[in-house]
Parts: sequence; structure tokens; C-alpha cells
Amino acid sequence: MRSDDYFSLKFEGGGLVYIDQTRLPASEHFIHTEDYKRVAESIKRLEIRGAPLIGVAAAYALALSQKQGYSKKHFYKVADTLASTRPTAVNLFNALSRMKKLHDDLPPAERSYEVFLNEAIAIHREDEEMCEAIAANWSKIFKANSVVLTHCNTGKLATGGIGTAFGVIRRGFEAGKVSFVYADETRPLFQGLRLTSYELGKTGIPFKVITESTAGVLIRDGKIDVVITGADRIASNGDSANKLGTFTLSVLCKAYGVPFYIAAPSTT
Repeated sequence: MRSDDYFSLKFEGGGLVYIDQTRLPASEHFIHTEDYKRVAESIKRLEIRGAPLIGVAAAYALALSQKQGYSKKHFYKVADTLASTRPTAVNLFNALSRMKKLHDDLPPAERSYEVFLNEAIAIHREDEEMCEAIAANWSKIFKANSVVLTHCNTGKLATGGIGTAFGVIRRGFEAGKVSFVYADETRPLFQGLRLTSYELGKTGIPFKVITESTAGVLIRDGKIDVVITGADRIASNGDSANKLGTFTLSVLCKAYGVPFYIAAPSTT
């Protein structure tokens, strides 16, 4: 059933509320906490995942660590703890660096939970805006009734907004340009099978989950109009690293003349 009011993470009631992604799609279990240690543990456990969302969560967690009173020593100890949770998530370090710069730029008397919380909220809002800016590119990518193939999970569950590649697909669907989506299962953690299918169902987009080996047959037979994925990291020359299986898709697209796009924020 379509229910587009789902969310991955929000600040509410003085704490962080987020969905436990390890339980999806079988159950929607939300965690409500004011404890930075619980947030750090959730990042380690992949209850919170997706580089942009990890960065947002870490910013909130660092702010929450100062809720009972400001301590410079504790602030930096918590920042180090959060930095150790997912060493490959570049957004994590971007968010922590921004929070630490704010801390260092402020006079000691102005360092407070409220100030740090406002910065975390700003980081979250900026990610929402970045997702919308990325999604606006749908008009340059899709033709009428486009059938799209995507890999891994790049929607609300991975970001602070509507998503990167998923956001492009969603806005294209809402404009009547995307008619169907194939989602790779995405081994070994099955983010496509578990998470992208959940989001496609929530937003009412017609879809089918496929094994990764099926993608080659669909592309060869001309059943895919566009392939679009996210990226974990993009080098200055445009080379991109992403979830295992993305390279195979790019090679298949080149071989059969299918457009292949990567949608990612500048932080990547």
C-alpha cells in the first residue's frame, strides 16, 4: 500500500528518531534516543546507513552529547567515537569537520547544545536541498515511459532528503516519464531487495526486484532505457566508486548503448 509519509530520520521531542533499516521490509521499528552512543552503535550496525544520512545522524549525535552541559574534552571524545563508526563514509567526516570548525570558531562562552543542534539541523536541511537539486535533473534524463534500472539503495533511507538516484527516478515518475523500475537485489546485504523495494512500494512506483545477473539480459534485449545509480566516492577526473555490481552495469550499458548515469552530491 502506498504511504509516502515514511522517513528515515528526524529530530523530534528533544531526540533523534530513526527507522531501524536492518528490520526492513518486514517491520517498521523506530528508535528514539538522546544518547550519542546509541546513534554511534546504530551506524555500526547499519540501522542507519547511506553516507549522507550517516553524516546527518553524526551531526545530531555530536550535538546531543552536549545536551547535559558543554565540555570541550567530551565534545572531541564523542567526535572521535563517531568518526570510528564508518571509516568509508565521506559525509561522516564532512559533517564532523563542520561541527568541529563551528566549535573552534566560537568563543567558549557561546559553545552550547543549542548552537550545535542548530548546525546539525542546518546540515540536515542542506542535504534535503541537495537531494532536490539532484532530482531536478530528471527532465534531462528520461523520455516518455522510461524503464529504469537502479542498483543498491539511494532514497530517503540513504539520505537526509528524497534521495540521489532514487530522487531522480521519483521526480521522473511523478512527471509521468518513468513507467517502471527494475531494482537489482544488490548482494551481499541486499539493499535493493530489502530497502529500494520498500521505498518503491511506499512511493507507488511500479517495480520488480531482479537478481544482478538478470540485468545483463534485460539490457541486451533492449528492455532498459536508462540505468542510474548513486556513488560512494567520485574522483576529480570523474571516476566513480560504488556498490559492488555497479561496474558490471556500466560495462553492459556501454556495450549495448544504454545511457548510464550516476547521481551524487558534491560531498561525494
